[in-house]
Amino acid sequence: MTTPRADQAAVEEAIITRRDLVNDAIPDQLPIIRPERLYEASRYLLDAGGKRLRPTILLLAAEAIADADPLGEDYHAFPAPDGPVDVMSAAVSIEIIQSFTLIHDDIMDDDDMRRGVPAVHREYDLETAILAGDTLYSKAFEVMLETGAPAERSVRALSELATTCTKICEGQAFDIDFESRSAVEPDEYLDMVELKTAVLYAAAASVPAMLLGDDDAVDALYGYGLDIGRAFQIQDDLLDLTTPSEKLGKQRGSDLIEGKKTLVTLHARENGVDVDGLVDADTVEAVDEAEIEAAVGELRDAGSIQYARETAHGLIDSGKSNLEVLPDNHSRDLLGGIADYLIEREY
Repeated sequence: MTTPRADQAAVEEAIITRRDLVNDAIPDQLPIIRPERLYEASRYLLDAGGKRLRPTILLLAAEAIADADPLGEDYHAFPAPDGPVDVMSAAVSIEIIQSFTLIHDDIMDDDDMRRGVPAVHREYDLETAILAGDTLYSKAFEVMLETGAPAERSVRALSELATTCTKICEGQAFDIDFESRSAVEPDEYLDMVELKTAVLYAAAASVPAMLLGDDDAVDALYGYGLDIGRAFQIQDDLLDLTTPSEKLGKQRGSDLIEGKKTLVTLHARENGVDVDGLVDADTVEAVDEAEIEAAVGELRDAGSIQYARETAHGLIDSGKSNLEVLPDNHSRDLLGGIADYLIEREY
């Protein structure tokens, strides 16, 4: 049995409706209390927006596991064999971890903007941004404790969250290490992406199975999240090269200008392309659009863009095959549709 392809409009509507519900829940789980500046900084990126893809996946996975009507149950008291579970708290916890990683990423990369607003360390200051990230990290565990699941299931979800955070840090360390290495293998890149990006998708997909007591679905949903999470990052790499700057929200080709190693550039280097010489600019501001277009043309001619695209599609197909463990329902179809959406989005 294969998961039918969900209508794109239905997928986008599913994301929007659940995003709005997550947005409504965030202030309750993370109120601005004293010291106000710390909690304002902690909430800053959360309030700035975002698609909320990871919590949406968590909520859809819960619906699919329970074979519940989409949006038909109260997420704060979701039906489970041993009594209701607050899966919305789990969803918010996952999004809080995502925000924590973004704050610290922006500090390490010295980025100025995030989600169309100044980065936290620019809007506030470096010290406050570090504290805000640390606060979000610890708050995520507090919020995950509020699901009301039986103790053994709650502990399993908390353990998964802790392991996920450790792996994210490991992935970031590998990414930093790659910057100083002249040679990186494509498989090494995929391993790094799995740690830095995909494990949070895997946690989002599998935690509801842990909380709701569906042990048979945990590993399959984790595999789904790992595969689509890696595909998500590959698509991000492709968008940096192929999407106009005005739609992308940043300078097209910025990863190339900054010398970041991606699946595209690693494949190109293996196939004889002088990746370091593709763009003659020291800063993003100094780049010429025609130069970026020429560089992308070389990467396309080398087959590197197609290689990355095919890799992403293969990962999506692999991820969707894991959904067969779930009951055949609309929420499962939407999980498959979100997987497709991750590599078809244009920004």
